[in-house]
Amino acid sequence: MVTFSLCMIVKNEERVLERCLNSVADLMDEIIIVDTGSEDRTKEIAQKYTDKIYDFVWTGSFSDARNYAFSKAGCDYIYSADADEILDEENRQRFRQLKAAILPEIDIVQMKYANQLEFGTIYNFDEELRPKLFKRVRTFQWNEPIHETIILEPVIYDSDVVIIHKPEQSHTSRDIAAFERIIKEGKTLSKRLHNLYAKELFVSGSDEDCMRAVSFFERSAMDGTRSLDEMKEACCVAARGNRLLGNIPTFFKYALKNVAADGCAEICYELGSYYRSIEDYEEAILWFYNAAYETECILNIKYGRELPLRALAECYEICGNAELADCYRKELEG
Repeated sequence: MVTFSLCMIVKNEERVLERCLNSVADLMDEIIIVDTGSEDRTKEIAQKYTDKIYDFVWTGSFSDARNYAFSKAGCDYIYSADADEILDEENRQRFRQLKAAILPEIDIVQMKYANQLEFGTIYNFDEELRPKLFKRVRTFQWNEPIHETIILEPVIYDSDVVIIHKPEQSHTSRDIAAFERIIKEGKTLSKRLHNLYAKELFVSGSDEDCMRAVSFFERSAMDGTRSLDEMKEACCVAARGNRLLGNIPTFFKYALKNVAADGCAEICYELGSYYRSIEDYEEAILWFYNAAYETECILNIKYGRELPLRALAECYEICGNAELADCYRKELEG
């Protein structure tokens, strides 16, 4: 049977670490814990499960810490886990079956990451496949009888193992601070991080977080090297931030730039919010309707249904149309 190394990076996880390790420790052949500066009982708890505990001076990069943890592993495969994850008994059994049957040509195993929507994460779905198990040493082989080449794409297997995500607290402030630090240092956000920063702001960021991000996303919206998708999400943040700041002409500049590129539910909702704020309820209803029924959300799924439906009910209530207000409330409940 193949062997598995568990690799974790931790900091101040005394509330959840034991819960996590109790659910996976007996499935592993080796446990690697890399601590990035705990000031609580995290390392004391980890010592109950392994003597392979390493200190790592935090560099500001989770990738640096994970790469260091992976460098300490010695088994066939590396299982990467966070302290706020658990496997229930059904999925522990699935994990055992996977370990017994995994084929040697598999480089990466993806597992279902569940319970996303309950904790206000940046994801718009409750369950997604994530790469969680990695072959430690990948073997390269020549392929094809003529014009031979090396196979470079990894062999990925989508398993039925479901990992339950149960964080004790939101990581929003930590993550937004990290994005702000990267930008302050003059580094460029990749397309992926650009999207995740915008999502973080629209899903769980505060109004103050959004206003602080305005200048970055204004530059991004006007950056010709960014893709259309990046421009649209940048306009969402720039428009919302400027509305909150009271810079209405600039708010309309980025809202209309987004609309000209087919728009999205987030911008329609922002336009509705503006018109509601000046008590132009007829115009607000038009834009909230567009958010709920005519456009797709790109950052936060709630802007495509829950938020505009609630706003429609409130606007119709203010306008004295209790029947339509009740209709939208019922749709929201359904």
